Amino acid sequence: MLDLLSDKHVIFFDVGYTLDYPVSGDWMFTNRFYELAGERLTRCSETQISKAKEAGADYLDKDHLIRTQEEEAEQFYLYYRIVSDCLQLEMTDNEITEIARDRTYNMDNYIIYPDAKEVIQTLSKTHRLGLISDTWPSIEDQLRALDVLQYFSFATYSFSLGVFKPDRRMYLDALQKCGHDAKETVFIDDSPCNLDGAAEIGITPILIAANPASDVETPYRKIHSLSELI
Repeated sequence: MLDLLSDKHVIFFDVGYTLDYPVSGDWMFTNRFYELAGERLTRCSETQISKAKEAGADYLDKDHLIRTQEEEAEQFYLYYRIVSDCLQLEMTDNEITEIARDRTYNMDNYIIYPDAKEVIQTLSKTHRLGLISDTWPSIEDQLRALDVLQYFSFATYSFSLGVFKPDRRMYLDALQKCGHDAKETVFIDDSPCNLDGAAEIGITPILIAANPASDVETPYRKIHSLSELI
């Protein structure tokens, strides 16, 4: 077992690029989005696409306190409407509705890392496991489809608090739910910024670089696969 875990009681995990990754290679531009956008999207430059994604994300960030998957689907509808308008894709209401509902309800959009379930199963025998994730209400369907939800004792989701990591409220909520001091916990995430937020309140950070984009210089312990934990 990784030495950092030997004196810890709780292990918190991020989800995206920690436990799973998107089939399409993009969390918001799903395969269904690419299928329905079709050739219209190929006419757009990378700069235009980045600006459209930023505009959509700005909308999502403004009101993240949501409760149901139907509210999630409604938010995603408006996200994809913004993206379509910015890129002049001229997508119909039916197309946007289909994409938004696919993003909300289709759990085939996600693939679990090959070693993730075995590692989670193994660690659940020696530690209490929790989640700290920037996400939407569909997350539990996602984790259930990946067959790992049952191993987590508590979860802090951004949509429940209306804030994202590294807001300290995310970590304080997680500590309150687990009932342990920060020094008795570890947090595994693919973002150094999110780990900074955890470290500031005393949680031990571990950077996971399963996604090559996360393989950066960091003062924190770094792993490239969850299997390194055991």
